[in-house]
Amino acid sequence: MSSHEVNSGVLVGVDGSRSSKRAVQWAAREARMRNEPLTVVHVVVTPSWGPAPWLLSNAPLPLPAEEDPALERSGRKIIADAIKIAEESTRENGCPAINSELFFSVPVPTLVGLSKEARLVVVGRRGQHRLRGVLLGSVSTGLIHHAHCPVAVIGDGAPTGSKDSGRPVVVGIDGSPASELATEIAFDEASFRRVDLVAIHAWRDPDLSKGLSMEWTAQQSIASKDLAERLAGWRERFPDVTVHPRIMWGDPADHLLDEAKSAQLLVVGSHGRGGFAGMMLGSVSTAVAHAARIPVIVARRR
Repeated sequence: MSSHEVNSGVLVGVDGSRSSKRAVQWAAREARMRNEPLTVVHVVVTPSWGPAPWLLSNAPLPLPAEEDPALERSGRKIIADAIKIAEESTRENGCPAINSELFFSVPVPTLVGLSKEARLVVVGRRGQHRLRGVLLGSVSTGLIHHAHCPVAVIGDGAPTGSKDSGRPVVVGIDGSPASELATEIAFDEASFRRVDLVAIHAWRDPDLSKGLSMEWTAQQSIASKDLAERLAGWRERFPDVTVHPRIMWGDPADHLLDEAKSAQLLVVGSHGRGGFAGMMLGSVSTAVAHAARIPVIVARRR
């Protein structure tokens, strides 16, 4: 077993599943783009631990007294395969420095602990295995709610190649501290990728639906001004990024998912305060992370 040290940079959790392989490809390209190290982590879950509250718990657990040699061999093969994928996906422009870690532990608390040292944690949307009926895909949900840094969730069909390189980054904004961090990340990603940024504020207000035609114009004007003010400072900081502000009425997750169809990356806050009139980024982040075709970064602070 390794020394369990993670260099600041991009950390990717792997389990050999299809979405895990996609996550490795995306994470390797992200690390290479920023000239950061990539740490590949696999967590071996021993059957003796049984099911669960641990899968979603943020509490640390002791390691088992004995590590299973067969599980260790399997885990090391998963890591070796992931490293090969990372090297192949970045061969054209240079591979980032790659570290690896193997743990006998529980996925969520292990990755949450490691996230304290990482800039970004990357995971697949759904895992390959079941542990007595508990989907390991719940790891992504656990990280969205507990990680100490931003979390990128990559689906099975998420594009990871250059064919989407010209598409914009999309960010959901509701005025909360979480969405402020999401805005910072989105501008930064758009700048590094040299693409436009689409900034969306959408809300669903039951009272407004009763008189939409009359009230919408007034609400839209207020929201547009507020959004412009929130974007102003970031536009000054990132003058190279062209921004397209959009104000919409309706379900925020639906609008973000629609916009994601023509984007390469979606960024949302981990939780909101219902800013402007109830965008509620907390529920939105979970919804889009598990439904978007493209990679989703959920902003979380240390």
